[in-house]
Amino acid sequence: MDRIFIFLQYIVPQHLLSRLTGWLAELEHPLWLKNRVIGLFVRHFNVDMSEALEPDYQRYPSFNAFFTRALQDGARPIAEAPVVCPADGAISQLGDIVDGRIFQAKGQDYSCVELLAGDPEWAEKFADGSFATIYLSPRDYHRVHMPVAGRLLATSYVPGELFSVNGVTAANVERLFARNERLVCYFDTEFGPMAMILVGAMVVAGIETVWSGQVAPPPKLPVNVDYGQLPEQVSLAQGEEMGRFKLGSTVILLFPQGAVRWQEQYAAGTPTRLGEPLA
Repeated sequence: MDRIFIFLQYIVPQHLLSRLTGWLAELEHPLWLKNRVIGLFVRHFNVDMSEALEPDYQRYPSFNAFFTRALQDGARPIAEAPVVCPADGAISQLGDIVDGRIFQAKGQDYSCVELLAGDPEWAEKFADGSFATIYLSPRDYHRVHMPVAGRLLATSYVPGELFSVNGVTAANVERLFARNERLVCYFDTEFGPMAMILVGAMVVAGIETVWSGQVAPPPKLPVNVDYGQLPEQVSLAQGEEMGRFKLGSTVILLFPQGAVRWQEQYAAGTPTRLGEPLA
């Protein structure tokens, strides 16, 4: 079944399927169909609506509005820790960047340069540094928050494939996270530069940031923005929302050598919860 799942991802029109899903997820009518789909999703994935700002799933105008739902105040307290978890989900992998490469799964890795849109200067800043890959499952809260306070330096939108990012695909598709569509965000923090990479995936209808709105899809070409040259700076506090996924995906954090030490309780498969100590 795993081999069939991987094979199908290679042959289906990934972008067409994902864009169609995105269009359907924005529909507000007919109400009975919208409510039926959201209700089935809540029950199938055991979504906890009690912590949502609006706990009645039928009151969301569309599936995307439900999926990117806000939480009640205090649902995710931010710990007094140098680095906190940026999202609900689970650790896919974390550890050191070794010889410029990032561990993906058993027998799989990819280059930091390729992940960062082929930019060797930025990749050099994270040489021998640390990485953490966090997978957001369908049942999770899908807004991404700042693990540390930071000032936005630059972003790079990288068009690419739209493979699934679950554990099966990570173990079987080479260079998965360096192949998929993604948005790379660079921040200046008290620990030096930090990269946050929001990775797209199969049927992910969009990636948004709080400073520029929807980033993907489209465009179909790379887009680089130097926020150091803009008149208004973008600065975000620790725990503040920085972006969101319309349907689930993955966040990758990169820090320079010696900047952080991951908490010992985290390993592949460990659940993460927004705001809890990470490093």
